[in-house]
Amino acid sequence: MTPSLIVTRGEETVFSHTGSWLHPLFALEEYLRETHLNPEELFLQDKIVGKAAAFLIVGMGFKKIKALTLSLPGKDVLDAAEAEYTYDNLVDRIQCRTERMLAEARDPSEARAMIDDLLKGSKPT
Repeated sequence: MTPSLIVTRGEETVFSHTGSWLHPLFALEEYLRETHLNPEELFLQDKIVGKAAAFLIVGMGFKKIKALTLSLPGKDVLDAAEAEYTYDNLVDRIQCRTERMLAEARDPSEARAMIDDLLKGSKPT
């Protein structure tokens, strides 16, 4: 199965994940806690980067990103974080509940709290 998320340091792949939604990013957060790698020294490539993924990515400290598909709200988050990024496809939005839920979110910590509430089964406020 082709990874949906790949993280490299130079030519070396240090992390990859084949999951969907935000699960690869949650696994990456755990991996970074365990390995103490500096996200600013790594390159992250994700299959789809919407607003939620962009908030998680910049919240972890990544500055170099490639999205195969990037939403305009995700692009706004990456721009605000002054991240270096490229993309293959730019779309108006990702058709998913999380993108809609985070429409008004303005910073990574606010977005993370909303995502955590969603994971716990709470309704976002």
